[in-house]
Amino acid sequence: MRRSRMTTVSLLAALALGACTNAKDVLEPSAITPPANSAQSSAAPQGTSTTATTPTATAPAPTPAPSAAASSATPRTPAQTAALAKTRLQVAPIVGASVEAAAPLTAELQTRAKQRGLTLVGSTDQTATHVLKGYFSTMSEGKDTTVIYVWDIYDPSGNRLHRINGQQKAPAVGGGEGWPTVAPATMQAIADQTIDQFAAWLGSGGAG
Repeated sequence: MRRSRMTTVSLLAALALGACTNAKDVLEPSAITPPANSAQSSAAPQGTSTTATTPTATAPAPTPAPSAAASSATPRTPAQTAALAKTRLQVAPIVGASVEAAAPLTAELQTRAKQRGLTLVGSTDQTATHVLKGYFSTMSEGKDTTVIYVWDIYDPSGNRLHRINGQQKAPAVGGGEGWPTVAPATMQAIADQTIDQFAAWLGSGGAG
């Protein structure tokens, strides 16, 4: 009977010890598993991003520039217009320039003279009032070529009345030196300047 009681007490003690161990396991923080929805409930709500818009400024419409023809036009007096109208200019063969360089020069002389109200005549025309003789040379300087020119204006009797001279510097084209490096635009610019100066001289009375 006593042995039976001792066995019963031993069993009760073992059960009590087992119960305490299970309770400790349950109360251990590492053994607690958070609920599945705890991460969702703790997530902070996302904010709404708003992009600020900057009003676009409208640029004012540009003012149209005056045309080159209108700005460069110089009014002439009736006497100047009459002097130009009665002039018959003969251009003598160009001295010093190559044929390739002289071609755009003579063509532009014709065009500019017509714009100025001047009449150009051929070398055999006996009605010429003035003869224009040109002398040309070039000078190469690095990547540029300078065309030097002199125009003498004669009357039909061979008397020199006036001289026009100048130079035109421009970037060289192609390779080498001399006339092959002179662009047609350079010779055309010289032609324009020549006719303009000739017309200005005539308009001033054609003296000296």
